[in-house]
Amino acid sequence: MSDAKSSELKSIQIGWRDYLLPPLHPEGPGFVAVFALVTLVLWWLWHFLGLIGLALTVWCFYFFRDPDRMTPTRSGLVVSPADGAVQMIGPAVPPAELGMGPTPLTRVSVFMSVFDCHVNRAPIGGAIIKEEYSPGKFINATLDKASEDNERQSIVIRTEAGKDFAVVQIAGLVARRIRCDVREGQRLVTGQRFGMIRFGSRLDVYLPQGVVPLVAVGQKAVAGETVLADINATEGPREGEVR
Repeated sequence: MSDAKSSELKSIQIGWRDYLLPPLHPEGPGFVAVFALVTLVLWWLWHFLGLIGLALTVWCFYFFRDPDRMTPTRSGLVVSPADGAVQMIGPAVPPAELGMGPTPLTRVSVFMSVFDCHVNRAPIGGAIIKEEYSPGKFINATLDKASEDNERQSIVIRTEAGKDFAVVQIAGLVARRIRCDVREGQRLVTGQRFGMIRFGSRLDVYLPQGVVPLVAVGQKAVAGETVLADINATEGPREGEVR
């Protein structure tokens, strides 16, 4: 076998290995171990229950997966902070605790189901100028009022060009823990991991005035890869249809 074919085969094998056995978020191993232990007990009690436990253990493993992503590096691109479906796009006032004023900004909401990867990534590079946690309720994160009523963790990222982007992690009906690993003064690069939510929830991105979203409601987004907006774009909002 030639060196070129050998290298190509090795690349394919690595790809499949990473797909079937992706790296885990640091919170994952403990949860997987608990699920596996419960599965052993259930298997001892009744094999049918053990099979259910096995399925849940596999789900738990993939819930905490933390694969690498290929983030576009061109200046001005805004990428999705989460895996999931683009649920809402429209004007909304940023959380009051961020002090961004009462003027509505374009908000892009990405909803994560319990089957999506839940590691969150910075939508754009810059310095964190504000970071706030707000306690709240745990109503369905698909509802618009969840942005105001639910428990949330918010950060504001200021780019080198001086534009401010707000990113809000919102707890949901099932989600009971928001993890944010960054603090004020820290600098992020686009696509950098900054936290996660378990289990299933939503992230909101507030775009500066004049920045137009380049995704459509219902579109599937991939954290760190899908371009939500482009600071330098001059085109209007995009529309989509099911095909």
